[in-house]
Amino acid sequence: MSNYLNTLNPAQKEAVIHKNGPMIIIAGAGSGKTRVLTYRIAHLMNQGVDSFNILSLTFTNKAAREMKERISSVVGAAEAKNLWMGTFHSVFARILRSEADNLGFPSNFTIYDTQDSVRLLSSIIKEMNLEKDKYKPKQVLSRISQFKNSLITVKAYFNNSDLIEADKMANRPKMGEIYHHYVNRCFKAGAMDFDDLLLRTNELLTRFPEVLAKYQDRFRYILVDEYQDTNHSQYLIVKALADRFQNICVVGDDSQSIYAFRGANIQNILSFQKDYPDVSIFKLEQNYRSSSTIVEAANSVIDKNKTKLDKEIWTQNDAGSLVKVMRTVSEAEEGRFIAASIFEKKMNEQRTNDDFAILYRTNAQSRAIEDALRKKGIDYRMYGGVSFYQRKEIKDTLGYLRLLINPNDEEALKRVINYPLRGIGASTIDKIAVAANHYEKSMFEIIQNLNSYDIKLNGGTRNKLNDFATMIRHFQIEAQSKDAFEVAQTVLKSTKIVKDLESDGTPEAVSRVENIQELMNGIKDFITVQKEKEEDASLAFFLEDVALATDLDNENKDDKPRVSLMTIHLSKGLEYPIVHVVGLEETLFPSAMSMNTRSELEEERRLFYVALTRAENEAFLSYAETRYRWGKLIDCEPSRFIEEIDEKYLEHLSPRLKPIQNKFIPDDIFGDVPQDRVRFKKPVQRGSIPKPKQKPKIIEKKFSPPKNLKKVTKATSQSSSTNLFDNAITVGNIVEHSRFGRGEVISLEGAGPNKKAEIKFQSVGNKKLLLQFAKLKVIG
Repeated sequence: MSNYLNTLNPAQKEAVIHKNGPMIIIAGAGSGKTRVLTYRIAHLMNQGVDSFNILSLTFTNKAAREMKERISSVVGAAEAKNLWMGTFHSVFARILRSEADNLGFPSNFTIYDTQDSVRLLSSIIKEMNLEKDKYKPKQVLSRISQFKNSLITVKAYFNNSDLIEADKMANRPKMGEIYHHYVNRCFKAGAMDFDDLLLRTNELLTRFPEVLAKYQDRFRYILVDEYQDTNHSQYLIVKALADRFQNICVVGDDSQSIYAFRGANIQNILSFQKDYPDVSIFKLEQNYRSSSTIVEAANSVIDKNKTKLDKEIWTQNDAGSLVKVMRTVSEAEEGRFIAASIFEKKMNEQRTNDDFAILYRTNAQSRAIEDALRKKGIDYRMYGGVSFYQRKEIKDTLGYLRLLINPNDEEALKRVINYPLRGIGASTIDKIAVAANHYEKSMFEIIQNLNSYDIKLNGGTRNKLNDFATMIRHFQIEAQSKDAFEVAQTVLKSTKIVKDLESDGTPEAVSRVENIQELMNGIKDFITVQKEKEEDASLAFFLEDVALATDLDNENKDDKPRVSLMTIHLSKGLEYPIVHVVGLEETLFPSAMSMNTRSELEEERRLFYVALTRAENEAFLSYAETRYRWGKLIDCEPSRFIEEIDEKYLEHLSPRLKPIQNKFIPDDIFGDVPQDRVRFKKPVQRGSIPKPKQKPKIIEKKFSPPKNLKKVTKATSQSSSTNLFDNAITVGNIVEHSRFGRGEVISLEGAGPNKKAEIKFQSVGNKKLLLQFAKLKVIG
């Protein structure tokens, strides 16, 4: 593919062929940044740069694989294999495995996922006799993650009185001790969590100058994708590695910086020019993805942000359809509208399911949409739910595999030591854990040498523990001569995990067995692919690949087209012909948690910008007037983001609601105000002397009801607690419903919040509706 430069527009080509020095590529949505990054790497190699000297960092394995495949088509697969290309975590894990001895870790250290870390913290909190309500493991892990990404080590924490005081104020005075125990336990288990892969890399490059010099010399050209999403720890590593040659190229879009909640710092991209004063700046402003209507609509929203880089996104694509806005009565109605819209487009336009994406602010919103899609028989795939690798039966199987690679892995050992049941109870496990902490050994070391330690265990329990240790050592011997698939087969056969599940006989157990079969298929597929690429096919590398997989890397690989459901955060980098963005309501999107400061609100606006720019041809925005939150029905108002789109780019599929005064109370029911009640004083003219106040005369007057008040009928006076807006509806009224159209009220029953109306609709016949939810409009 020698003519790859001819496929680029002038701005893209200029960024690709620029060779030396720091450079930033400001790449708008749909502007072809992946193509530019890919061809830039290929061009460097064609210009004589050794592939071993190029480091390319991405945020998903999927992106790295796709880029490497494209590069292979230009320079050949053999050279592309030599590139250091992957996610931050996978590349830094590779460096750490090579240099682990410097930090006192084994090269085969385990990588703990979130579930492993939460389990370990739960154990520590229990051992410290702390209240779980005050020290919730997930919250504690989040706090520790913040520390690590800000390079606050245990030592730095205890030297920072502000942090200690903040945790005391938050009623968590033992946070520092928990952090200390957590770090020590991970170290003893030969394990690192995700944040450690960054923190320990920073430690490695800081404490060992010779290691830093080694990798500075190796990585003479560094390219970073999605630079706006880097956190402080990632920023420092990249800056250190690039310091010698300064050949650093970062690509990103400040308008798509949406990960502040996990530590991303938008200042990294905004301040890049300060870090490198002689930087070359390239702007990719032509959008190839979306229609011009969608591009302009998105621009009109993001222009409201004050903190941004100077760029102007444009496109030569056709105008396409207006952005459609739909108001629905409820979240269930919103789901039905989306399902009906997708079904209709499939029928009328021969669309397939994979042409559609449904994006939401929170995972909880998917339920009503899933229900509606199922009822319409529309296949869908949901991202970001329970990952395949987080299912219990998969974690159990992987626990054995992890343990034979790293027998010091405490969390893996606790998970499998008594599964399937082998008579090793919780009290025995606790005794081993206490001994391990006391003697500063791993739990497996204690089990292997029971006679060397003072642990009160009966003979039967000792035999069971010895059998367990012997089984693990047998697996380790098998792993030396067999591939990952064969080892996994041996583990399943020896432990009888599948047999245990099959004996259950429930549908859930059958599903779990199928999941284990799918895991075995995945291991087999992994080995085949790795051998074809002449790359590492070991069990250790498979486990690392699993540990570092991102949500979108684990997608179901069946060929059946499915509608994609996911949070907007997960959708970044993806594109679909037709996109539904749902739940556009104040306090939901923008989130109530992100409306306290301008910076938080601007991030929410960037999130909406990302959602809208996923669409190629059509975008639908929908919101509900009512939505259940924690079991209570609440009224909702449309998101400000809809109002911020220039009206000329919108098509409202339902009538717009105009703000009105006294929404539920007709303004004429109180009659005229008697003149004697008027208390307003006439304005005093300047220079005049106000007359002294006189005591108002009391005029006795009998009350007579205003003529325009109707007589209250029995049907409308059943309870003094009846909602005010219910009183406006009487038998015989002609009303309009947003879904069923016009109808006549033929009877009323109940009172207050339980008041119902039976209505004869022209379109669907008789319906009984709860008035407080029906949102009826009286038209006659």
